[in-house]
Amino acid sequence: MEIISRMEEVLLLAVWKLQQDAYGLAIRQHVSELLGKELSVGAVYIPLERLAKRGFLQTRESEPTAIRGGRRKRFYTLTQEGMNALVTVKKIHETAWGELPDISLEY
Repeated sequence: MEIISRMEEVLLLAVWKLQQDAYGLAIRQHVSELLGKELSVGAVYIPLERLAKRGFLQTRESEPTAIRGGRRKRFYTLTQEGMNALVTVKKIHETAWGELPDISLEY
């Protein structure tokens, strides 16, 4: 069983949420909003590529568009391996948090 990092988890969840609109900039904006801070390009694209190489994401490129100066968008799709990784990390979180008293009662 391979455990993913918290950032990898957040990126996979962003891809899952964005579905057919999951491309680099949209993912970066979504995660930045979620975390409440602006992320660098490398903080998003490097782990996305690593997740794709590990089989958690599948990529495809769009047709070039004039709006993007002839460049293509790279879209990401969650694979079954990616979904399995999310299920695994969710179970770990639930187990770990389930064994603790309610933190909101202590503060």
